[in-house]
Amino acid sequence: MTHLFSPITLRELTVRNRIWLAPMCQYSCENRDGVPGDWHLVHLGARAQGGFGLILTEAAAVLPEGRISPQDAGMWNDDQAAAWSRVVDFVHGQGAAIGMQLAHAGRKASTYAPFAGNPRGSVPPAEGGWPTRGASPIAYPGYEPPEEMTKDDIAEVVAAFAHAARRAIGAGFDTVEIHAAHGYLLHSFLSPLSNTRTDEYGGDLAGRSRLLHEVHAAVRRAVGETVPVIVRLSASEWRQDGFEIAEAVEVSRALREAGVDLVDVSSGGNMPVSIPVGPGYQVPLSAAIRAEEVPTGTVGLITEPDQAETILTTGQADVILLARVALREPAWPQRAAHELGVEPGPYPPQYTRGAW
Repeated sequence: MTHLFSPITLRELTVRNRIWLAPMCQYSCENRDGVPGDWHLVHLGARAQGGFGLILTEAAAVLPEGRISPQDAGMWNDDQAAAWSRVVDFVHGQGAAIGMQLAHAGRKASTYAPFAGNPRGSVPPAEGGWPTRGASPIAYPGYEPPEEMTKDDIAEVVAAFAHAARRAIGAGFDTVEIHAAHGYLLHSFLSPLSNTRTDEYGGDLAGRSRLLHEVHAAVRRAVGETVPVIVRLSASEWRQDGFEIAEAVEVSRALREAGVDLVDVSSGGNMPVSIPVGPGYQVPLSAAIRAEEVPTGTVGLITEPDQAETILTTGQADVILLARVALREPAWPQRAAHELGVEPGPYPPQYTRGAW
């Protein structure tokens, strides 16, 4: 048995291995209603067939104005929940667990899907866009400036996360992940680069992290004590004047004490910046947080089974999340099982003739 293929238990959920599919936006709700369709079933279902332990959905907006693009998925109504349940059932049928990433894009909402041929920047109202809201009226470069959120706006968002989490569990999801990374709403509150508020939601780290803690508390009440809750953080903005690893460690420690089960460690996204990208470039961030006895997942240019296994055996993370490599190779876990000597690989019976 390898570390990579050993099960992991979070509360009452046991996941068959530590190879998890990272959330990746698909911008494929063509009716612009947030309802997932065949694309989502095939995309996520193929990775479940390929042996991933936990499948995380793309960011599902908790409010219509929380979508990154008009084509984003959502979880703000029952029609969306019913459509997602079809995906959940198929993934479970392949032996995998599934979690929903809950999100609000904040000042990075109402943008064009980043596909070839599309414009860049904010979608105007005439094309189906909408005004955005954020921690402070500071625009993400190239986007329209947001309105500063009032306390009533903040309360609405907290309640929306809780309602979406309740719908997710009702639809059969095994866990939920709160998206507090990549410059979206909760991250924009965490960062002094985008949060210049002078009320209790700004200022020092306690103020800037208040919204995240309120969202987590509301989600925990919504899902109960048996369901694991994950938080995705950008643990570095790659700028000394931004939200950096020391603050991320402190926030992660507080989240763990409050009952968060795992921190999914990413980085960047709140401001354009040069990031020193390379194999496993975000692993040290995960390792720093895990050193505080906080379970972590790590992501970012992890492409080879030996690389992933080493990260786990050296104690730098508890799970590996795969993103771009999983787009190229939906059955990456099956190849990993072969290369690491785990037999038999996690194959659906229909695919055993193609086993490594």
